[in-house]
Amino acid sequence: MNIHHIGIAVEDLEQAAKPYQQLGYTLEAQGTVESQGVEVWMLKSGPSRLELLKATRPDSAIARFIEKRGPGMHHIALATPSLTAELQRLAANGTPLIDTTPRPGFGGHLVAFIHPKWSGGVLVELVEAHA
Repeated sequence: MNIHHIGIAVEDLEQAAKPYQQLGYTLEAQGTVESQGVEVWMLKSGPSRLELLKATRPDSAIARFIEKRGPGMHHIALATPSLTAELQRLAANGTPLIDTTPRPGFGGHLVAFIHPKWSGGVLVELVEAHA
């Protein structure tokens, strides 16, 4: 699997984007994922992507993350061509899944999360992305 993006929890999208833009990242896409209560800016430089995440409501996972830990790296996302098959494989191996079935994510991608206890404290997102 390749890295699809790194997710970063932020309080101000414009301010958070500035240092990455100085490094050559450009805004590839922006929008909201209403079901998750998050506004997203996807920055890109070459094949690398950074996903800036701002809470749109106080009960969202990003709002809770920032309240507990402050702004910063939230997750690493890995691309897989078949998310359902990958979730089935991981579940069969006893991997602690947050999502046992795919759900809609940003940009129309299907996503699912693996519990951080599996990966030494890192929240891992799987993204169905075709090459």
